[in-house]
Amino acid sequence: MAVGVTGDGPRDRRDEGALRALVHGHVQGVGFRWATRRRAGALGLECDAQNLPDGTVLVTARGPVDTVAELLAWLRGGSTPGHVTRVDVDEV
Repeated sequence: MAVGVTGDGPRDRRDEGALRALVHGHVQGVGFRWATRRRAGALGLECDAQNLPDGTVLVTARGPVDTVAELLAWLRGGSTPGHVTRVDVDEV
């Protein structure tokens, strides 16, 4: 069994998840990246959000599977800055 150590003690790495999502819509110039990083940080995830030349935002995140899923639900949920029309997720 692979076990990682966090500030809360040992955690089974099989419980770790990763997200690579391409977010479409009006998501640049509206505070989307900042809000995404802030939300991920509040959830305790490692996260990055990058503007891409085609107007999309690439979001990568890593942490507990259920918390990564919560971030994805937030991205798709309509409460982000701007207007998300689609979120494409790659298997990681």
